[in-house]
Amino acid sequence: MRTLWRIISGPFRWCWRLLNFIREFILNLFLVLVILVAVGFYLQLTRSAPEPGKGALLVDLTGTVVDKPSINNRFRQLGKEFLGASSNRLQENSVFDVVQMLRQAKDDANVTGIVLSLKDFAGADQTSLQYMGKALHEFRDSGKPVIAVGDSYDQTQYYLASFANNIYLTPQGAVDLHGFATNNLYYKSLLEKLKVNSHIFRVGTYKSAVEPFIRDDMSPEAREADGRWLGQMWQHYLDQVAANRKITPEQLFPGAAQMLASLKASDGDSARFALENKWVDTVASRAAIEAVLSKTFGWNKQKNDFNAVSMYDYPLKTPAQQGGQIAVIFASGAIIDGPETPGSVGADTTASQIRDARLDPAVKAIVLRVNSPGGSVSASEIIRSELAAARESGKPVVVSMGGMAASGGYWISTPANYIIASPSTLTGSIGIFGVVNTFENSLDSIGIHTDGVATSPLADIALTKTLPPEFKEMMQISIESGYRHFLTLVAKARGKTPEEIDKIAQGHVWLGSDAKTNGLVDELGDFDTAVAKAAALAKLDDFYLQWYIDQPGLIDMLMMQAGISVYGQLPAIMQSWIPAPASQLSKMLSSQSGPFMTLNDPQNRYVYCMTCGDVK
Repeated sequence: MRTLWRIISGPFRWCWRLLNFIREFILNLFLVLVILVAVGFYLQLTRSAPEPGKGALLVDLTGTVVDKPSINNRFRQLGKEFLGASSNRLQENSVFDVVQMLRQAKDDANVTGIVLSLKDFAGADQTSLQYMGKALHEFRDSGKPVIAVGDSYDQTQYYLASFANNIYLTPQGAVDLHGFATNNLYYKSLLEKLKVNSHIFRVGTYKSAVEPFIRDDMSPEAREADGRWLGQMWQHYLDQVAANRKITPEQLFPGAAQMLASLKASDGDSARFALENKWVDTVASRAAIEAVLSKTFGWNKQKNDFNAVSMYDYPLKTPAQQGGQIAVIFASGAIIDGPETPGSVGADTTASQIRDARLDPAVKAIVLRVNSPGGSVSASEIIRSELAAARESGKPVVVSMGGMAASGGYWISTPANYIIASPSTLTGSIGIFGVVNTFENSLDSIGIHTDGVATSPLADIALTKTLPPEFKEMMQISIESGYRHFLTLVAKARGKTPEEIDKIAQGHVWLGSDAKTNGLVDELGDFDTAVAKAAALAKLDDFYLQWYIDQPGLIDMLMMQAGISVYGQLPAIMQSWIPAPASQLSKMLSSQSGPFMTLNDPQNRYVYCMTCGDVK
């Protein structure tokens, strides 16, 4: 019997030993890989970058430009070296790093000019574009040439290209100027067909964030309000680009009918059309453009290209740390309760950073950079109260508004000593809402029912049941109370009465220029203006910026970079299976449902601007 058991159990023992060996081998191999990568990272971080020779700075922007990238630029570059390049469209660049680079290049004797190659530039908000444009203008005013080259330019790329001394376009290229638009999905009919009951609680005539649940189209009030700020934003774009091209805004964009007539007169040749309308300076082949760049910047025989260094290989110098500290804290993305996640403002994380700056004796002032459409009421209040505590401690607080500081983004800005917005900042949207969807009718239609007992109507709350009238009344009371509190906060901060604020509130979105007129912001300017104001309020002659940015750990960086690489490939694969209209619909659904998937207010109360980030 024992012999028989040995014969039967023998193969299983050997298989188990083999599995243990494989498991230990894989774990050891992974450990060795982590050690090698860590050593490589250390060597890269400590390696001094070679000093570039004389030539152009190639501004080959790849991906998007944001206030606060999900991964620090230095870590991302290292990740690309070790793990391979991720999708260009997913890469994020810090607008502050780009501006620092352009200003450093202006004073760098080795940089004799700039070449803008923007084919992989995926976009930025208007405020970031204006800030980068300002730095390009400073570079150009120093006497060094700025040359833009491209096979085509979309509207965002062309904005930056317009700051160049010369814009080159290839013969089959085009400049795409079409204006701005916003588009949202409305699904009232869909919810009705699915028998979903949407319970909406809101205050604010213009609070359009809940309209997709209760309408199949845009309300007249929302259309009027959005049309106003969108038209003003487009006019700001035209004014700046036209000034750069030394033509009038009407010459730059005479309207769709006139542009169509001019394109017909050019026999449909979009490059010739762009040249005749003074959108570009020269139409030439790639070889001819390369000859011009070679003549301007010299030829590098080793690289077999004109003398240039990519912006991603151009080493940024660390500014001298002299004088008092000005803390720069970011609030970029939807405002949520709890810790920060990529692309969101975590109330706990941001409040902790503000608290650290408040308690640090080296910090003499705080600049809060807000680029947020808002989010949770409770999360916004946590951040606001901590910022108020910083101001009460005697440290000046200045808010620098980015592309948007609307609704909850404005809520957290109210304690500031001074608020500075760009003319194109979307702000205001002072309103509040709540949404609760219940599915009792949906489940009833397929034969599923919910029943039970409760000690109180307020205890009998479930997504599978009709909301009790008492709960709905309580929610509306809570929403109205939150709105009154919002008005009071703004009125106290801006030196007005709640009634005066109510007239410009009601969820109304304002562009920065109108917000200044309405007294919601103190000054129109950019990040430089905010820093200068913080230094003046703190009475600092010498100062340096202390950036409060959490750096990911090695494992976090590896996982994030690997994830980006995977996501960079998946869309191309999936879209080859899905018809183009379905693919576009999927993107719109994702962009609109994303905020509601992450918002987590414990009372279901939100101060959020749905349309602020959807300008195309």
